Amino acid sequence: MKRLLIAALLAAPLAVSANGAFKDCSMKASKTTKKADLMKMAKVTPDEAKKAAMTAAGGTVVTKGGIETEDGCLIYSYHVKDASGKGQTEVFVDAGNGKVLKTEKESATRAALEKPVDKTKELAGAAKESTTGKPSTSQSPPK
Repeated sequence: MKRLLIAALLAAPLAVSANGAFKDCSMKASKTTKKADLMKMAKVTPDEAKKAAMTAAGGTVVTKGGIETEDGCLIYSYHVKDASGKGQTEVFVDAGNGKVLKTEKESATRAALEKPVDKTKELAGAAKESTTGKPSTSQSPPK
C-alpha cells in the first residue's frame, strides 16, 4: 500500500493535462477496456504507430510504449530515445488514423522518476487483465 501511495505522489507532479491535445482524436475508449480489446479497436498497427513516433521525435529507438487510453482517447504512447541518449521524447499517436497528437520532451531525470509510475501502471494493467480469470503474462505461475 505504501508503494502505491508513493507512486501516486510521484505521479502527481508528472501528470500533464492534455490541454486540448487529445480533443481531436479519432477513436474513444474507456480506461477499463482490456488491452486485447484496445488492439482489436485500433485501425493503426503498432508498427505504423512506432514509425510515426520515431519520425516525429527524430529518433530510431523506442524504449517503451504501447496502446492505451489517454483522456478518453485510444492512442499509442511511445518513448523514443534521442540521438544523444540523454533524454527521450514521449509521442502520442492516434490509434485510429496514425496522426501524432502530442510530443513531450523528457530528460533522463524525468524518465528515471517515471519508473515507479510505470511499475504501478504495469501492476494495475495486470490486475485489470486478470479479472477474466486468466493469469496475466506479467504474473509468475504459482509455486
